[in-house]
Amino acid sequence: MMRRRWFALALWLVASMAIAHTPAPRNELGSEARVFVREMVKRHGFERRALERVFRGTKYLDSIIRAMDSPSTALPWHEYRERQVTGARIEGGLKFWAEHTELLQRAEAEYGVPPEIIVATVGIETRFGRYTGNVKVLDALTTLAFDYPRRATFFRGELEQFLLLTRETGWKLTEVQGSYAGAIGIPQFLPSSYRKYAVDFDGDGKRDLRSVADAIGSVANYYRHFGWQQGAAAIVPVDVGDTVLDPMLAAGIAPHTTVAEFRKRGMVPLELVAHDAVASLFSAETEAGTRYWLGLNNFYVITRYNRSINYAMVVNELATTLRQQRRLAVTSR
Repeated sequence: MMRRRWFALALWLVASMAIAHTPAPRNELGSEARVFVREMVKRHGFERRALERVFRGTKYLDSIIRAMDSPSTALPWHEYRERQVTGARIEGGLKFWAEHTELLQRAEAEYGVPPEIIVATVGIETRFGRYTGNVKVLDALTTLAFDYPRRATFFRGELEQFLLLTRETGWKLTEVQGSYAGAIGIPQFLPSSYRKYAVDFDGDGKRDLRSVADAIGSVANYYRHFGWQQGAAAIVPVDVGDTVLDPMLAAGIAPHTTVAEFRKRGMVPLELVAHDAVASLFSAETEAGTRYWLGLNNFYVITRYNRSINYAMVVNELATTLRQQRRLAVTSR
């Protein structure tokens, strides 16, 4: 009898803890949410009461705030790289490439973006579509729009775009799932990017980023829009010598100085690169210490997908590895 009581008590405690950690609906809207609703009514003709009712049912997710404050891309480069450029991801990328060769070739022909960059991007984002997120996008975006002051303005814009996107597509607002930051589908587009850059690449009349074909075409379209240069390199390692680096590093990641000028300042590129190519200087922490690279136009384009230098580095490295291994496989047949 005593054992049964202890077992029942243990079950009650577990259930109580689960309930305590289950986010509850907001029920009441804060002042910022009410202002946002009024703007959506005025700007886009949404029905006020219906939108307020939807927002009252959203949940504040503390896990999202924690994830935003400690992203994996903030790790030292060599630690982040070790997590991302793995044997499993390389194998998965080669398999994805083999399975979708025709789509990737068509995307390259239409948009000028090579297959390896497309494959590497969806590989880093969702492991080739296997992990597209299980957070309700509406909960994620309302949490970030109304409870994360540091980037509230940006995410209110994404929440606005999400409302418009669901109205355009007919998706049920409360059922769309994605990442903790509100990104959707195989390529993890935020709502604004979905509306601007997603394409119907399989010709079924819908832009559906759950479709591999649409995902491939949309990633290529995204990179083309931001100025991808076909056949050009992304980064070049550089020996900085005794150059005073702070002003060059502080100038940002957008290309701003010619390679010839970097040479005049005492920096020596360790790979062939045109003197008139425009680049930026950036650093990353390796196991052997800080190393430096020149970031060319295509590297900057990758950072438009995710502004982290670490992210752009792993996409570029995974893409380079996939291209090399695929060539080896083809030539060894």
